[in-house]
Amino acid sequence: MTSKFDDIKPYDDAELPHVLNKLVKNSSFINTLVEFRFAAWPSFTKAFIGRLLQMAILFKIRRVKTLQDFQMLLQPYLAHIIETTNTSFTISGLNDLDLSKPCLFISNHRDIVLDSAYVNWALHLQGQNTVRAAVGDNLLHKEWVADLMRLNKCFVVQRSVEGRRAKLHAAKLLSEYMHHSLRHDHQHVWIAQKEGRAKDGMDCTNPAIISMLLLNKPKDKSVQQYINELRVVPVAISYEFDPCDISKAKELVLAEQNGEYNKPDNEDMRSIVNGIVGNKGQVHIHFGKVITENNKAVEDVVSKIDEEILLGYKIYPTAEVACKLLEEPNGNYSNTLNEQGHKRAQDYLLARLRNLTGAEKTKLLEMYANPLKRLRMNKRKANQ
Repeated sequence: MTSKFDDIKPYDDAELPHVLNKLVKNSSFINTLVEFRFAAWPSFTKAFIGRLLQMAILFKIRRVKTLQDFQMLLQPYLAHIIETTNTSFTISGLNDLDLSKPCLFISNHRDIVLDSAYVNWALHLQGQNTVRAAVGDNLLHKEWVADLMRLNKCFVVQRSVEGRRAKLHAAKLLSEYMHHSLRHDHQHVWIAQKEGRAKDGMDCTNPAIISMLLLNKPKDKSVQQYINELRVVPVAISYEFDPCDISKAKELVLAEQNGEYNKPDNEDMRSIVNGIVGNKGQVHIHFGKVITENNKAVEDVVSKIDEEILLGYKIYPTAEVACKLLEEPNGNYSNTLNEQGHKRAQDYLLARLRNLTGAEKTKLLEMYANPLKRLRMNKRKANQ
């Protein structure tokens, strides 16, 4: 049965056998897995390893009948990533939410894949269904990537459409699909607060995201009524270390120098891999309360989400040390900052700065320091 959402929705259980079979036969997918897992092995072994890997995958998926089965197949790998690339993973606020009703989780955006994956892991630990997660079609140029994402309950944000009318149609369809997922399919939904990662550490909601959500609002409902119906939950995800901090800093400098940044074709995939395998240190995810205040306009909703995400953001020593290094680059703060982890934070940041230009060093430090600076600024305003 066809649906208006076919081009953007995740695959369903009926589509699973065909898509899985196609995925395993995709040579680009198998070659990518071989390069990811066996990069150090001699080139002449790669073809043989690829055939063995293909056989192993076929063996593993023989009992996969549903999307939930597929996600459970991936569960040990996510657990391994958390165990080997995080020194800790902590959660707060989730126990205070009524999860018997679906929620629209809107989080800050630091990592292409792991932001929604960490939300899923937190829900999984609570025995909850995972989210349907928004992913931009700019990440889905390769067919196997699109298949893998949609098998993992991702739905497509059509960013590449051209023309005002086509863009509006895509936005309306997305808005309707998210409402349909929440209200009719009773599925949790995740979307980032802005398109693209917050490379500068400034976690600010793009008003266009809220405007998109409201495109499906009936005329006889107020903004407040519709937002309440969506059960919007702001989520703050805090990383002690960002594996992509150097590449982000370089991108920000190039964008400032040239007025734009032309992304290489393979950069998103490289960022995904670096984000997954790189050291994140401590990771904390905080679930705020469902937004129920009197939000009469888009700006009110944006302000509330930003406030909740900033208040829920966990400040690690990397933020404090980054602030100090911005103020006095040649200082040594491991002995003057008392909280545990400041020596570790300073050693990490100085190592990351070692081969960067002055401008790149500033950008890298700012991405760690900015959440703390914003919190301090808000406190000063509150005390005035």
